[in-house]
Amino acid sequence: MSDLLERLRGRGWRLTAQRRVVAEVLDGDHVHYTADEVHALAADRLPEISRATVYNTLGELVSLGEVIEVSTDGRAKRYDPNAHRAHQHLVCARCGTIRDVHPTGDPLADLPPQERFGFAVSAAEVTYRGLCPDCAS
Repeated sequence: MSDLLERLRGRGWRLTAQRRVVAEVLDGDHVHYTADEVHALAADRLPEISRATVYNTLGELVSLGEVIEVSTDGRAKRYDPNAHRAHQHLVCARCGTIRDVHPTGDPLADLPPQERFGFAVSAAEVTYRGLCPDCAS
């Protein structure tokens, strides 16, 4: 069983066939699918699943904090199931591929006190941009 499915079961979330297939599609490292990609992959497994069901399920997963909604460069939102391990994103500027990365530094510590303008900073989102190996060649 996937990590996401285990977390959802632990919460007592009702796993209908449709919810289960969406969670199964989102299983894996470096998963950052758009809603349409999730729908296409889910429909391969469960042909009768509707686009509305996929969108509603993704919205519920985001609301539960089990999936992160990632927006980069005005492209379609992507859904990241790696919601419980701190990480940043590496994004290809050409094709939009996204990879999870785990820098060793603390981005909160890197912000000098004079640049906080009195904010009680609780989180930082860093996005690294470049070209993936396919686009760079």
